[in-house]
Amino acid sequence: MCGITGAVWTDPAKAIGDETLRRMIERLRHRGPDDEGTYAAPLCTRPGYGTGPGVALGFRRLSIIDLAGGHQPLANEDGTVWIVFNGEIYNYRELRRRLEGAGHRFRTRSDTETIVHLYEDEGPGLLRHLNGMFGLAIWDSRRQQLLLARDRLGKKPLVYRDEPGRLLFASELKSLLEVPGLPRRIEPEALDQYLAYQYVPHPLTILNGFRKLPPGHYALWHDGQLRVESYWQPDFNQEDVRRPEDDRDQLRALLSSAVEMRLQSEVPLGAFLSGGVDSTVVVGLMQQLSGQKVRTFSIGFPVAEYDETRYARLVAERFGTEHEEFRVEPDALGILPKLVWHYDEPFADSSAIPTWYVSQMTRRRVTVALTGDGGDELFAGYPRYRAVALARHFDRLPRPIRCLAAAELWQRLPVSPRQKSLRRRLKRFAEMLSLPHWPRYLGWIAIFNEARRAELYHGDFIAALPNDDPIRFLLDAAARCSSRDPVTATSLVDLVTYLPCDLMTKVDIASMAHGLECRQPMLDYRVVELAARMPLARKFRRGKGKRILLEAFDDLIPREVVERKKMGFGVPLDHWFRGPLAAFAREVLYDRRTRQRGLFEPAAVESLLESHIAGQFDHACRLWSLLVLELWQREWLDR
Repeated sequence: MCGITGAVWTDPAKAIGDETLRRMIERLRHRGPDDEGTYAAPLCTRPGYGTGPGVALGFRRLSIIDLAGGHQPLANEDGTVWIVFNGEIYNYRELRRRLEGAGHRFRTRSDTETIVHLYEDEGPGLLRHLNGMFGLAIWDSRRQQLLLARDRLGKKPLVYRDEPGRLLFASELKSLLEVPGLPRRIEPEALDQYLAYQYVPHPLTILNGFRKLPPGHYALWHDGQLRVESYWQPDFNQEDVRRPEDDRDQLRALLSSAVEMRLQSEVPLGAFLSGGVDSTVVVGLMQQLSGQKVRTFSIGFPVAEYDETRYARLVAERFGTEHEEFRVEPDALGILPKLVWHYDEPFADSSAIPTWYVSQMTRRRVTVALTGDGGDELFAGYPRYRAVALARHFDRLPRPIRCLAAAELWQRLPVSPRQKSLRRRLKRFAEMLSLPHWPRYLGWIAIFNEARRAELYHGDFIAALPNDDPIRFLLDAAARCSSRDPVTATSLVDLVTYLPCDLMTKVDIASMAHGLECRQPMLDYRVVELAARMPLARKFRRGKGKRILLEAFDDLIPREVVERKKMGFGVPLDHWFRGPLAAFAREVLYDRRTRQRGLFEPAAVESLLESHIAGQFDHACRLWSLLVLELWQREWLDR
């Protein structure tokens, strides 16, 4: 697991010199504390190749496999193909045997060299053979082209800037910002989407002119032109009807295989254990497949509503793991500057805080940790899918009756100041019932819905917004599963939107900030493709999800875990904004510098904060979004 960065250029004025490349690499030191390397070739005429562009590749390494021989950048035998690679390829041994049989000679034991030789044979077609997580760049001097690629589910990041005469790329945006002269202007569309989703969806970044490579895509630069294409886009409209026991058996076999592949490591390895179904299954399989005690880690907080350690302890005792429990008192004021710097973009999922702490604590003991990420999206586990299922019954009513019933229900329900209260959830459910499915779903999950954003924005900022609405991000994903039932379609849309843009970003940045590699067995693409083809009844029945997961692994999951109430991995934001964050939020959000940016109406911001502090309504997530945004601007724009 590493950090990569670099550039290709045809304009001599845009060459990346040694000092700039060194700074770009240094910005990624946290991702790879063990080693660094560079490769550079100037803009020149090369005998036999014609005029070639300039190339610079940079690398920071976190050593996991082939500790002695895995140095990068790494080349093929004649030095015509060079790679920088961030990630892990779990099936590299199988691929290596095949390549050796075809005559390729290997100098290292690393998975990286496997990719180089596979590229020699198949070009961009190599990507369909890789089972793993990655962001990579391959320079091919023979074809004078650069290949960028990102793994299927977006576990590893890759950002780039394509401009006349030059292409820049990196694992993190901050590395690109070390290049002199690049503009730092907010992209209005990205900011609008951030306030809806609490993250900036791909392919946008918060900065104009910078882009994220979407999951399952590659970008090929040749002769100054960049072409971005998808290499993995399964047909989510396909539904297999098989015997339930066949699905259970195949799920058990594939997930066991996925866990076993992710146990490959030459450094200490463990697992995050929350005590939920997903992490319990992963840890149970690890213990079955491992020849020694698995090391597990959980984190606890003093607020009982956010503390899962009791369940994690129960699971650890069940499997006999070597368990460590970290108890922390979250320090919002102390951690905010670190989050703002590491996440590069405004990122308002507050569960980044506990993820940060558990990564920090776990790294003190191991270098690799397996996680249970992906189970909720694959097996319809989120509580909000119950609302989707319930709304299906309302959708059968004629629209005028549905609108009337929704308005009547919404008006009769009393207001609750608590965001997670049953009354508040019911009122929000009723408020959106009259809408079609996808606008309704966005209304349920949005931090600021369309009406609240309209109230918040300054007139000048509204004038700068494009015509595209944030819902387009969901609709584009929904087109891939248009023939599926609403619950399945919604979970699959979350799989390709919320999962890579929020959850995988959160885990990658928080873990790599501490030099910890996280692996997600449930997001093995074979497991994903199997789960995507399952009919809804396999996963979701009588308002409860993960049915097939519970059935396939009933021998591993304690009854207390099955019956427990699902808890979010979060922090008490609502209490913080009425306590330790109240004065700080006023200081930042009411500051003259904040107001002069011209993004928001000062009265609208003040109304949100003061009504929250007074206990009239829970605006904690909205306030956190605004606070993170302003602190991000001060860190990355005010220079």
